Amino acid sequence: MAKTFEELVEMQRAANTANTQAAELRQRYGPPTATAWTKLQQDTYETAWRAWRDLDRDLQAELTDYAKTHGRTRGEIESEVQAQAGGPVEGGS
Repeated sequence: MAKTFEELVEMQRAANTANTQAAELRQRYGPPTATAWTKLQQDTYETAWRAWRDLDRDLQAELTDYAKTHGRTRGEIESEVQAQAGGPVEGGS
């Protein structure tokens, strides 16, 4: 559980990085419906996507808990965290 605002920022940065990695793989491999991916490509992309999804899911829960604990809205906290972390990745959290 994130106890400080700085921990939320680090969680956001980790989610941003994981999202970027998954997006880079998707771009490098091409659309899976247009070009057949190898088993290794499928596994690599799936692992990267799941890492991003899990990090983002955990971050969302922590943002909600932090906001409740500090008597603020989740939107306020999320905006501040994204600004501090460098903002959301396109298509990400």
